[in-house]
Amino acid sequence: MKINQAIFKSYDIRGIYPSELNEDIAFEIGRAFVRQNNVRQIAMGQDARISSPALFKALAKGILAEGGKVYDIGQVPTECLYFAVGNYDFDAGIMITASHNPKEYNGFKMIKKEGNNIEMIRGTEMASAVESDGMKNQDDIEVEKKDIWGDYLNHIFSFVDLSEIMPLKVVADASNGVAGLAISKIQDKLPVEIIPLNFNPDGNFPNHAPNPLLEGSADQIREKIKTEKADFGLIFDADADRIFLVDEDGSLVGADMVLLLLAKHFLEKNPGMAVAYNLICSRAVPVFISKFGGVPIKTQVGFVNVARGLKQNNGIMGGELSGHYCFKDNFYMDSGMIALLALLIVFSKDSKKVSEIIKELSIYAKSDHNFEVKSKEMVLDEIKQKYSDGKQDFLDGVTVEYKDWWFNMRPSNTEPLLRLTIEADTQELLEEKFEELKSFVNKLAKK
Repeated sequence: MKINQAIFKSYDIRGIYPSELNEDIAFEIGRAFVRQNNVRQIAMGQDARISSPALFKALAKGILAEGGKVYDIGQVPTECLYFAVGNYDFDAGIMITASHNPKEYNGFKMIKKEGNNIEMIRGTEMASAVESDGMKNQDDIEVEKKDIWGDYLNHIFSFVDLSEIMPLKVVADASNGVAGLAISKIQDKLPVEIIPLNFNPDGNFPNHAPNPLLEGSADQIREKIKTEKADFGLIFDADADRIFLVDEDGSLVGADMVLLLLAKHFLEKNPGMAVAYNLICSRAVPVFISKFGGVPIKTQVGFVNVARGLKQNNGIMGGELSGHYCFKDNFYMDSGMIALLALLIVFSKDSKKVSEIIKELSIYAKSDHNFEVKSKEMVLDEIKQKYSDGKQDFLDGVTVEYKDWWFNMRPSNTEPLLRLTIEADTQELLEEKFEELKSFVNKLAKK
């Protein structure tokens, strides 16, 4: 059995089922997971993807074959796995999910407990440990069921004072993933009318793609917000660890602006603490975090990096443009449901419309673009030379700052792409500098 090394990603394991990731490979990953990390008590959850039950069984077989014990927490949002490992006496956990990827994909998010902390296990860390011996014949597997819902709900409610939440009308789109399972359990405790969309878990994702950022994914919630005259909407990805805000006009709000809403809320209760954000967020993020009385911490792109920056600086929370928001008191891990509850309080305390609140935070003009290039290194070197008169840093790719505009150009970890983020004081300057960069990179791309 040959294993495609491309499934071992920077942050997890992910591939197309069954051509890239199947039961045989899952079995070997389960064995390697126990050996590599020296763990025995392992919690496992799964999302709604069609292949998740089969991969669960194969992964469990591999874990059992190496002397591990499996605790099944069922079909849950990914954050429930984080809670289970952080709250109970488990050594580690694996969530079977491909997050926001199309229905053909599946994968594994892996964590282990280090003292009182949870550490993410990168897919690349597992690659060399996975062998190809072939699955042993184990038709029956023994796993212990673990119902975590009661304790998990008490945990997320500990982040908010329900008396601060006012009657609101909110559309929630679960994208036929697992967010609806959690929201259905909390809505009766909230003085909020939640209008459900796509709450039925269905791995075929029949209504729209499980990635809220893909074109067309937010069309349904936009229409529902308008027809219901809702205050705002929230849309989740397949495993519910990413949450996106849609304002009362149906416009998708940038995740960095949502980070500021959450940061203000948590800094009011925890003044002086740090808030982590990644380097392609708007410059408005550090400006307002400081204004709110917090300490801004800039990190590389990627949730793992934001969570690490939060932990290393003893911060209260962090977030990034992909819609992940992590919290100190949630084991430094991300949670769409804690973000949901906090946003209900944010909008309960402010009488303005969501679009008006966001406008006050959107003090710069910002855009992004992907370039397909043959040599990412060559283009980045040329960029460094051309813009050598600006303030440069290389935390992630190349960031160049000027007085009234800045940009970051960084390589994709998975595709032959360079990703550009650019921001300026005015829309006119943004357009001018974007065209300048676009022309320069496109000429280089032809070499």
